[in-house]
Amino acid sequence: MTEVFSHFAGDSPLLVSIPHDGRALMPGQEERMTSTGRTLPDTDWHVQRLYRFATELGASVVAANYSRYVVDLNRPADDSALYGGQIATGLCPLRTFAGEDIYLFGESVSAEEQSSRVRDYWRPYHDTLQQTISAIRARFGYALLWDAHSIATEVPLLFDGHLPDLNVGTNGGQTAAPGLETAVMAVAHASPYSSVLNGRFKGGHITRCYGNPENGVHAIQLELAQHTYMDERSLEFDEERAARLRSTIRDMLVAFQTDISA
Repeated sequence: MTEVFSHFAGDSPLLVSIPHDGRALMPGQEERMTSTGRTLPDTDWHVQRLYRFATELGASVVAANYSRYVVDLNRPADDSALYGGQIATGLCPLRTFAGEDIYLFGESVSAEEQSSRVRDYWRPYHDTLQQTISAIRARFGYALLWDAHSIATEVPLLFDGHLPDLNVGTNGGQTAAPGLETAVMAVAHASPYSSVLNGRFKGGHITRCYGNPENGVHAIQLELAQHTYMDERSLEFDEERAARLRSTIRDMLVAFQTDISA
């Protein structure tokens, strides 16, 4: 069996979570899926590769190896809604972001199977996030969680038009100290990329669950429009685009670590 996630232990207060770049499927799952589902179209393609530099900043990294079509690590285990009144694909998705079936006719995910997926894939990832955050906080007195994502620039069922390049989420300022949010956004605004704070993507379950500034845990989600670092048609990583983007992300991560007393 593929390891549920990869884990690198850093030596700074920063933890980077990458929950949606995994490609592995459960045993027997692929045979139940449609041809579209098997292509895993909603993957956060190449985000782990994009963030390889994070360890140079001393960051710890936890990155999922299994697809979000096994279980979505950025949703609550009880599958409660994160964005009221908006389309959601669920904890164990049955349809893609484009509304296409992931499973063949007659196939689904029972409540029992969903529970086992939470136990075998969701829980280990979150246990490791929590343990890493606790260890960092015990060592430094605070912890900084950066939840790294990407999505196609156009997803009509989820948002209108083109997504801004850099989508920063703090759940309306609730998951990180104001000074950290301001420092990160200053870098975003000064970059060559379009950016927005708490727009369509305000931060999913990971940001909301662990971000607790009053207790010394600051969490920010960055959702990237995929055209900033890859070819969205071929799904190929574009090293030239990625190099430019990495410079901005690096500066954002450095800014995130500057002044936790703000």
